[in-house]
Amino acid sequence: MAQTETLEGINLTVSDVSGQKVFRVPKAPPDATVGELVKSLLAQMSLPANDSDGQPLAYAARLEREGRHLNAAERVGDALESGDKLTLQPNIDAG
Repeated sequence: MAQTETLEGINLTVSDVSGQKVFRVPKAPPDATVGELVKSLLAQMSLPANDSDGQPLAYAARLEREGRHLNAAERVGDALESGDKLTLQPNIDAG
């Protein structure tokens, strides 16, 4: 069963850091990288691409099940399970 589910895609729930924007992903492609998934979600969720100074924002995905940030190079099918919840957080560089 899990193999079929992986071939079809992985069901995810994704929210912004405030929790006000929640987006369901019915079939995240298991062969995509986490970075590719995050990039596609930013536009769909209408999250800002730039900070208040106009600098580009980079987002990280936090996997609630494991309480860790995912590496952008990780494969969706390796890192995520159906039903996982992700939180997209902008990386803020103190400067």
